[in-house]
Amino acid sequence: MGLFKRNSKNSASEKDEQESFVSVNSARTSNTSLRSPGYKGSGLPASIPELPISKPPDPALDPAAYLRSIHAVRERASLVLGRAKCNRLNHFDVDLTKFKATASYVVSIIKRDYAPDYENIPPHGRWQHFDVGGRPRINQLLQSWPSSIDAQERTRRLIDLFVVSVLLDAGAGNKWSYKSKESGKIYSRSEGLAVASLEMFKSGLFSSDPTEPCQVDGAGLKKMTVEKLAKGMQHSEQNPLAGIEGRTGLLVRLADALNHQDFFGVDARPGNMLDYLLCHPSTLASSVPIVPITTVWTVLMDGLSSIWPESRTQIDGVPIGDAWECSNLPPSPPAQLWESIMPFHKLTQWLCYSIMVPMSKLMHIHFAGSDLLTGLPEYRNGGLLIDMGLLSLKAKDQERGIRAYKENAQIKGQPSVEVVPLFSTDDDVIVEWRAATVGFLDELLDEVNTQLGLSGSELQLTLAQMLEAGTWKGGREIAEVSRPNTKEPPIMIRSDGTVF
Repeated sequence: MGLFKRNSKNSASEKDEQESFVSVNSARTSNTSLRSPGYKGSGLPASIPELPISKPPDPALDPAAYLRSIHAVRERASLVLGRAKCNRLNHFDVDLTKFKATASYVVSIIKRDYAPDYENIPPHGRWQHFDVGGRPRINQLLQSWPSSIDAQERTRRLIDLFVVSVLLDAGAGNKWSYKSKESGKIYSRSEGLAVASLEMFKSGLFSSDPTEPCQVDGAGLKKMTVEKLAKGMQHSEQNPLAGIEGRTGLLVRLADALNHQDFFGVDARPGNMLDYLLCHPSTLASSVPIVPITTVWTVLMDGLSSIWPESRTQIDGVPIGDAWECSNLPPSPPAQLWESIMPFHKLTQWLCYSIMVPMSKLMHIHFAGSDLLTGLPEYRNGGLLIDMGLLSLKAKDQERGIRAYKENAQIKGQPSVEVVPLFSTDDDVIVEWRAATVGFLDELLDEVNTQLGLSGSELQLTLAQMLEAGTWKGGREIAEVSRPNTKEPPIMIRSDGTVF
């Protein structure tokens, strides 16, 4: 468990490591101080010491590294947000008079479910999806393991589970559902994917060790096939899961990525990243371990970079991942290719949000600089902005998207109900929508805290809490009201199983 073969670092490399960090104030790129509660909702101390946070790479010197950094997501999205505020987007009209009403709707959802105990709002993460229907499945899983399994190994196992579950959590489509083998209840969308992945995990589908089913390792993932995953997900012609081939490909490529022993150990388990993080020079020795979010980000981006499809955007031969050309990014034409790229890294961010929760709960790890993470640019958060009227798709794009939807419906024999525009993931409409979503979520956080009367207080919501209790949930609920037959988002994305 967690065995490593790492080369010891010499004093020169340690000095370089330390010098690669800068003061927290100069690294700040988001609306809240990096000294604020790093991950509220985890039961950790309300304040942490000032920590050095690594600054982003210089895009002029290493554009690929810059676009792969967490800093680049918010910095690039802010350029699109600036155009949105002036109603100068290429594909959407922006009605800023709807901004406060959008925030008020989010506030109403938060008040309904949490008032007045806002401090009890959990941070956004996969854990809550496993507990769908009020059943504490993760706690039950923990209780099922013998007491001889220590906290560190329990955390490794949950990281194993969460990594696989998140990577399987791209949009499920509107027709798929999962019937739990344990309860017989039926779940769809993210919660259905969560329950399905948990039951596959418990059955040992991702483990190569028959004596220990509750783990994920490279050898186990290497045996994954479309047929095995389809069976585990209950995928069929009558119950189609969007992008089943893409999801399978992700897991198979994950098997190869786990060969990175520094991050994932000799037994090639995602959970072994815990050992790496605890031993990293940037983790301060104190009564509560403190890990800079940039260290976690490096593990996820560098360790898992090979899992993304090769067809994705590349800079100088380096794959960037979930990053796409965006016509809104200046200058026009760009002086350099990287200047036209908008990075999102949605599944990586969703993974980061998710694995922080078990590390916080079980190992009492605190994360410094977690507000560098952005709002997630996916269809619930983005759909909220459209359904509330803040964003409206321009007529020519609406017509093009409707034509694509009707053509797609004819090919797949889908019923013509609640027709909405359809675009591919790399379409400029989708890239612009996602970028505007990232930007407006930061703006909404400020307004939501103001309307809740929490601005400037220790109780003000973090972005992770607003995503969990407000925008993600609110986006889903307003979609159900706006399109009750399908409950689909206002814009459909042709999914490959690796985005959204």
